[in-house]
Amino acid sequence: EVFHIMYEPKLEKDLRCPLEYGLKIFGGKWKTRVVCLLSEAQTLRYSALRNKMVPITDAVLASTLKELIADQIVKRQSFDEMEYSLTEKGLSSIPLLHSICHWATAYHPEFAFLQCQECPYQPVTSGEPPEAQ
Repeated sequence: EVFHIMYEPKLEKDLRCPLEYGLKIFGGKWKTRVVCLLSEAQTLRYSALRNKMVPITDAVLASTLKELIADQIVKRQSFDEMEYSLTEKGLSSIPLLHSICHWATAYHPEFAFLQCQECPYQPVTSGEPPEAQ
């Protein structure tokens, strides 16, 4: 008798739905900033990434990158200096993050006047939900 074992990625036992997984991946202050910067620049050396993310510390940036690499959102390549870019999985998250930006500016007009330096997207300024535009 042959048993087929399907590979299933190991998820934390306290995650109950896909939304919780997504929030775990992109939650926190710095992860989405890293993703947006890499989306805009395509590839960044560690020092350039660090300079664009002031006032982040080296320890926090290293930890953030390590988590994004473990979750297969970012990949690291070693040249003269470490370079980081988005994986296919990371690139696929950009429309989702863009939608969140639109939602935030549609329902919280005060955000329409903030232009995130890391985000290549223009905010929605009409004050209407994105589906109404």
